[in-house]
Amino acid sequence: MEIQEILESLEKGKISSKTAKKMLSLYSIEQIEEIAKIDVNRRKRRGIPEVIFGETKSLDEIKKILKVTLEKTNEVIVSRIKSEDYPKIISFCKRLRIKIKVGKKSSSLLLFKKPIKFNGGMIGIISAGTSDIGVAEEARLMCEAMNCKSITSYDVGVAGIQRIFPILKQMIEKEVDCIIVVAGMEGALATLVSSMVEVPVIGVPTSIGYGYGEKGIAALASMLQSCSLGLSVVNIDNGIAAGAIAANISNRAIAKARR
Repeated sequence: MEIQEILESLEKGKISSKTAKKMLSLYSIEQIEEIAKIDVNRRKRRGIPEVIFGETKSLDEIKKILKVTLEKTNEVIVSRIKSEDYPKIISFCKRLRIKIKVGKKSSSLLLFKKPIKFNGGMIGIISAGTSDIGVAEEARLMCEAMNCKSITSYDVGVAGIQRIFPILKQMIEKEVDCIIVVAGMEGALATLVSSMVEVPVIGVPTSIGYGYGEKGIAALASMLQSCSLGLSVVNIDNGIAAGAIAANISNRAIAKARR
């Protein structure tokens, strides 16, 4: 039975509270052999869907986790899929008639059974360079999985600072609830954006960069030491976390406005 059915049965006296508790506990964790314990109730509890980190899992493990997760929930994200597994996972999902959304220059996928309702908030997503797009698209897929629409603009970094102003104006006019800024190298774009808008800004340093401060270290240090208040920072290349935080902020703002 679905959760609603269990609660209705309890209310009507068809099942005992002990039975209801036992049945509800089944919705908390779904064990898949000895490889995974899936928190299938996370979406209902926290509004955040399940995310499968594909980089360190075999293709067979991903398929097993995907199948079980989508039996219990409507959507799941598979992030950082190995290049050789990417087309195989898409073919697998198509055979199961699972709908797919891909990200530009990204190795992540948003998979879902029923169409996602965009009844959440609006989020702005900006990348400093073309090389940062993959991480920005991870964030976009997460926002969409959490029912949020997004306005995106890529390659608007401080090397040509005039590029940022038209998109920021558009985002302010559209009343975005939060802005995600994805930047590598010295990561200065996050500070710039945070200094110009009144909404929360989430900085995502990327591993784009070389030499001293390579692999995102300089971008992370720069964002963490920003003197612009209103900027929060996630880990290097962590578009998934940025999307989850932004969508959480946005959805809470929408829910409060509706109340």
